[in-house]
Amino acid sequence: MTAIKHALQRDIFTPNDERLLSIVNVCKAGKKKKNCFLCATVTTERPVQVKVVKVKKSDKGDFYKRQIAWALRDLAVVDAKDAIKENPEFDLHFEKVYKWVASSTAEKNAFISCIWKLNQRYLRKKIDFVNVSSQLLEELPKVTEESVPSGENQSVTGGDEESVDEYQELNAREEQDIEIMMEGCEYAISNAEAFAEKLSRELQVLDGANIQSIMASEKQVNILMKLLDEALKEVDQIELKLSSYEEMLQSVKEQMDQISESNHLIHLSNTNNVKLLSEIEFLVNHMDLAKGHIKALQEGDLASSRGIEACTNAADALLQCMNVALRPGHDMLLAVKQQQQRFSDLREHFARRLANHLNNVFVQQGHDQSSTLAQHSVELTLPNHHPFHRDLLRYAKLMEWLKNTDYGKYEGLTKNYMDYLSRLYEREIKDFFEVAKIKMTGTTKESKKFATLPRKESAVKQETESLHGSSGKLTGSTSSLNKLSVQSSGNRRSQSSSLLDMGNMSASDLDVADRTKFDKIFEQVLSELEPLCLAEQDFISKFFKLQQHQSMPGTMTEAEDLDGVTSSRQHNSGTPLPVSSERDMIRQMMIKIFRCIESDLNSLIALGDKIDSFNSLYMLVKMSHHVWTAENVDPASFLSTTLGNVLVTVKRNFDKCISNQIRQMEEVKISKKSKVGILPFVAEFEEFAGLAESIFKNAERRGDLDKAYTKLIRGVFVNVEKVANESQKTPRDVVMMENFHHIFATLSRLKISCLEAEKKEAKQKYTDHLQSYVIYSLGQPLEKLNHFFEGVETRVAQGIREEEVSYQLAFNKQELRKVIKEYPGKEVKKGLDNLYKKVDKHLCEEENLLQVVWHLMQDEFIRQYKHFEGLIARCYPGSGITMEFTIQDILDYCSSIAQSH
Repeated sequence: MTAIKHALQRDIFTPNDERLLSIVNVCKAGKKKKNCFLCATVTTERPVQVKVVKVKKSDKGDFYKRQIAWALRDLAVVDAKDAIKENPEFDLHFEKVYKWVASSTAEKNAFISCIWKLNQRYLRKKIDFVNVSSQLLEELPKVTEESVPSGENQSVTGGDEESVDEYQELNAREEQDIEIMMEGCEYAISNAEAFAEKLSRELQVLDGANIQSIMASEKQVNILMKLLDEALKEVDQIELKLSSYEEMLQSVKEQMDQISESNHLIHLSNTNNVKLLSEIEFLVNHMDLAKGHIKALQEGDLASSRGIEACTNAADALLQCMNVALRPGHDMLLAVKQQQQRFSDLREHFARRLANHLNNVFVQQGHDQSSTLAQHSVELTLPNHHPFHRDLLRYAKLMEWLKNTDYGKYEGLTKNYMDYLSRLYEREIKDFFEVAKIKMTGTTKESKKFATLPRKESAVKQETESLHGSSGKLTGSTSSLNKLSVQSSGNRRSQSSSLLDMGNMSASDLDVADRTKFDKIFEQVLSELEPLCLAEQDFISKFFKLQQHQSMPGTMTEAEDLDGVTSSRQHNSGTPLPVSSERDMIRQMMIKIFRCIESDLNSLIALGDKIDSFNSLYMLVKMSHHVWTAENVDPASFLSTTLGNVLVTVKRNFDKCISNQIRQMEEVKISKKSKVGILPFVAEFEEFAGLAESIFKNAERRGDLDKAYTKLIRGVFVNVEKVANESQKTPRDVVMMENFHHIFATLSRLKISCLEAEKKEAKQKYTDHLQSYVIYSLGQPLEKLNHFFEGVETRVAQGIREEEVSYQLAFNKQELRKVIKEYPGKEVKKGLDNLYKKVDKHLCEEENLLQVVWHLMQDEFIRQYKHFEGLIARCYPGSGITMEFTIQDILDYCSSIAQSH
């Protein structure tokens, strides 16, 4: 930009006696970018004219040319668009508005700053600057042009320092005198030299008159000297009088010194008295506890709201008195020591009374809570502790006071609360999980039976009898799996007596009903536990005044005994825990209070997995969602950590379910006496994939399912091929073709994105084995004719010309007619009918591939027919020999056979 500025000054403005002060590269807003330059210039001659000139490159691009110029006095408004944010756009309001976009914000700001300075320097009419930062509009010093400092003068006018020093502007009086003098001389303007000589002569006359006036004043000077001598005499007299006055003042000074010393002693005494009064007032104001506060601390009612408020105010006042910052020496006063001892006794008494009362409140509230457990025994809900928390939160400020004054009693209350609440919650949660297990496994009669059993016996009974409600999907014994046959492929699950009593529902309908019921129960269990834990954690934080909702320094995966933790971190009475320890203490309290949740959840998960291994899919999705929700609230909270640990167990069960399915694929045995059809594990994969897609829709753990899909589909592919190789009754190609067709149809219907490659592979295997089966099964239906033409092709391959083959003895026309006569249309139809029966015997009805295979066999037979006709036409030209049936006959035969069956 500096080079451009010098070039413009040299080529455009210097020839016009103008000086370039500022330049900005711009283009018109909203149009194609045709760049040009806006220049701020001043003329070098007086009077100074300030202009804004638009300069652009010539069309050839060799030089710059001046396009348009505006006088600065015609500029009305400068709009910078935004005074805060950087914006390269600005508007100049002349006779019309010109909108510009600068190449950079810095260039725009420099140009606007220069316009503002020129406006302040040369124009009386002030331009309106809109949306311009105040930093760009700093006021210039209001001085004349010639007195501008060298730095500013160079930036605005470009003049050098010497020219500024030589020139001094005339004031108004001087200008008026010169004008009068020039009006008195006619040739003052026309003949400057003569006018100057006249002025010189008049100046000489004035100098002479001045000298004469000085010489005439000598007499007056002598008179002035005499007056000065008389004045000196008067001064001497005045000095004598001042000396006498000084002696008198010296005696007065001695008397005043004595008075000042006396006043200083009086002031010192008063100062000491004021300080003593201030100290006494300080002690009285800060170490005196009102009688009402003392009575509240000693006898205040801790059961009523008004009494709790009075005790809270009294405790705060006592704490202020005990924590007052004493000044040096106060602790040595006997009265202060006695008052401190009194405060200490009051604190001990009230702390002991408060701790005893809160322990009684814990017991009483817990007893009231236990009385409500009966109504929750048959419902899958947990008791609400909100009233208990609400009543205890009235003591939150007193707990904070106890924490700050007597940490030992505060810690004792914390342990007592944990000990009692852990037993209460353990009873509630155990009963809650008992109801959940009964609802998962038993009917109404079984529920009553479980309700009458003791807790331990009931739990054992549930574990054992839950397996009779519905048999597991993939948890059967190896011996039962070995007995699986083709006929049992559509009905995999054995039905118990309890299932048979449920009407005409099929096994798959019962599967869906059981799984839906399990999903709802498991979700309800988690939905009940989550607010319970969050509410208790929030209460602990508020009641015991502990910090939460901040990341912990570490995470704990197993419950630890709080006693062991606190014993390793001893604190003196009245010394609170640091913030990190307080956050850790919340987690430890939650672990102690809810120590049974993780084990009960794992027990419920194990039961669900025993009922149906596919339940692990539901549990993985639900548990993942609740873990994700808990981590968003507090990633290191007790709830998040506990659910995370349980999620690991659920993930292991899910992996185990996948491994069991793969193992059972490998152990499947097929019947040697019946056709294979769709293999059981292929149908099971279809059901698994359909169920998984419905469960994992929009789930957070979709990646785990995709990995399981990959393992399962590989196992399916490998074991389908293994069964196909071992099959004796059904051809290998049929087993491969039907099962891979079923797999391809399943993947196409479910549209599982991670199995796109496997879908293409399944389609390819289906196509390949379908073609192979068609060719193998069709074989050579016209066997003798095939042998005859194979011999013809052999002769041609040995070098005999095609039209000379008929001269061979074994392949003459007579031999060809004999072979053709052996295959009349009736025999061909009979052979095709036998072939159709054979294919029908091989294929199963589930995939409905019979017509597909039959159509491909028809096409293959027609292809052979056309091949024979071609050989006859080439090797026996003009013989008139043709087959005894036509292509239309073949189509009719195939159609009638398909319709008859």
